[in-house]
Amino acid sequence: MQYIETITKAYRDYWSYLVREILHPHWGNYFYWLIGVSLVVWSLEILFPWRKQQSNFRKGFWLDTFYMFFNFFLFSLILYNALSNVAVEFFESILASIGVRNLVAVEIASWPVVAQWLSLFVLADFLQWNIHRLLHRVPWLWKFHQVHHSVKEMGFAAQFRFHWMETIVYKTIQYIPLSMIGFGIDDFFIVHMTAVTIGHLNHANLGWDYGPLKYILNNPKMHIWHHSRSLPEAHHYGANFGLSLSLWDYLFGTAYVPTNGRNIPLGFEYDEEFPEDFLGHNVYPLRKGK
Repeated sequence: MQYIETITKAYRDYWSYLVREILHPHWGNYFYWLIGVSLVVWSLEILFPWRKQQSNFRKGFWLDTFYMFFNFFLFSLILYNALSNVAVEFFESILASIGVRNLVAVEIASWPVVAQWLSLFVLADFLQWNIHRLLHRVPWLWKFHQVHHSVKEMGFAAQFRFHWMETIVYKTIQYIPLSMIGFGIDDFFIVHMTAVTIGHLNHANLGWDYGPLKYILNNPKMHIWHHSRSLPEAHHYGANFGLSLSLWDYLFGTAYVPTNGRNIPLGFEYDEEFPEDFLGHNVYPLRKGK
């Protein structure tokens, strides 16, 4: 009954939150920030296209736009928010049973706001870099990650073409390390929307690399090689795993940018039979023998 109440409350609270987000815009509003950032980056694609032959409404544009709202909002409403609340409550009850009441190892809530922001941004990105590598190296995880790599023409919304299972994997693995730093900043959305903006740019039809900053920040010219259909044997499991920061790839030898990569084929080997619709994407990794 405790967990049923948790699920019920999660749905009720999230629905109220979503309605409030849409009907009452404010400066920390995820819904309108997502739309605003998307329109700005799409406008940059239209004004400064890297692949000039690519349509503004590229192949997969509408599917990826649906994915953007599904993975950013609808999946949370349908499933993730309720299940994650139950998982956290269950995990904390297990800790309590062995006498652990608080996971916080480093309390940063009293640090200056900018220091808190940078700490979370860098730590979260390093965790995501490691998880991203797992998605490529562990066969059953790669089956889910193939949805993201089914993109054939890059554009800003391609960032959100991913199987909902990835959200569960990322959030589950991140939970304990992030909870141990006692993150207390009120404006958490700044961290998230910064990552979303960088992710939009990485997938956009833009020929940017930010000059010397390319060794710190991920960028379109680097990330397109992550989506390359073929890579050398030294990068058999992939390359350029950074989400916001390219720093980790250069530090740990997973960076690969041999040319500008503007017109390289995208996808993965033997992707000819991979479905092209939303339902097919979400069922395909669950099918036996695939």
